[in-house]
Amino acid sequence: MKISKLLVVLLLSLGLLSACGGKGQKQESIFYPPLPLQPRLQFLTSFTTEKDLGKTGGALTGFILGENPAGRYVARPHDISSVKGKFYMTDRTFKEIVTVDLETGTIDYLRDKRAGSTASPFGLYIDDKNYKYVSDADRKQILLYDQNDTFVRAYGEKDQFEKPMDVAVFGDKIYVVDMEAFAVVVLDKTSGKTIQVIGGRGGDPGRFDRPTHIKIDTAGNLYVNDSFNFRIQKFDPTGKYLKEFGFPGVAPGGFGRPKGMDVSPDGHLYVVDAAFENIQVFDPETTTLLMPFAKLGGAPGNLALPSALYIDTKNMEYFQKYADPDFKLRYLVVVSNLVGKYKVNVYGFGDWIGEKLPEMTPPPAAPPKSGVDAPK
Repeated sequence: MKISKLLVVLLLSLGLLSACGGKGQKQESIFYPPLPLQPRLQFLTSFTTEKDLGKTGGALTGFILGENPAGRYVARPHDISSVKGKFYMTDRTFKEIVTVDLETGTIDYLRDKRAGSTASPFGLYIDDKNYKYVSDADRKQILLYDQNDTFVRAYGEKDQFEKPMDVAVFGDKIYVVDMEAFAVVVLDKTSGKTIQVIGGRGGDPGRFDRPTHIKIDTAGNLYVNDSFNFRIQKFDPTGKYLKEFGFPGVAPGGFGRPKGMDVSPDGHLYVVDAAFENIQVFDPETTTLLMPFAKLGGAPGNLALPSALYIDTKNMEYFQKYADPDFKLRYLVVVSNLVGKYKVNVYGFGDWIGEKLPEMTPPPAAPPKSGVDAPK
């Protein structure tokens, strides 16, 4: 009798311990801005390996086969795009196009090793038919793959590009950011011929100094990261300069090393900064800063030399389980880190649907603390 009572106590104690520790604990939701202010974004999760995505593999199997128990991983993701159920990333370490299957939790890469081999892939764009356009800086070409990830063709004749860093498509045109030509080169999608060149070297409106990234909104307007001029420039579909976001400096709204960016379904511009290691959200009409979020550090939701920023509306179902029950997701904000433990951070933009929060005025944004005194 005493033994059975002791056994019951032990089992209850073990159950209590397992409920209080490890995976049994629910992490406190991380909001931006933090409660009790009205939150607009929530940090959802981060991942690097297949294990982080939920794929499990036995330690014995890993030992026998000589595999990493955590599975395959993402090393240095430079750019991100997606189709339903899958992220695609250009990886600067592997020099491959890495795929992340959200359904199975597996990480792989495009396997065409003939004409479709990549040398130094940087930019990535996926159209509404799931065709993938990849800018390859060393090949000096734009590589095209179909819905099945099979290589189709390459754009880029001899001397057509100097260093193509990013690519986007709208209608029957391909827009290529050429860093060393200080321009956006516009191609006819069928012929591959250059039909327009936007920009040229300089600091005046409409000119560039080391452009690196491009995004196109639903109206066909172009957003170009003019990195060494520390701004994002906006052009209309014809290439006419419209406005710019940001300035050099550490004040809120300024940039130290702007990298990836994207335009949300509601028109807001998100820009990640590798120097300040934060993300800034800008008003599309006034170009003023609406809010910064995330920061340098190893805590959940923080960044470590961020590179890509991609807004995703196709895959919210795979991340809904991380959302706070009082927060309704509208879209995902996916950000890559070139260093650190976790290489991909996933945030959700949405609406607070919980109990009414007190009306408060957020404090003015402080300059980012990264040890950066001047833009680099």
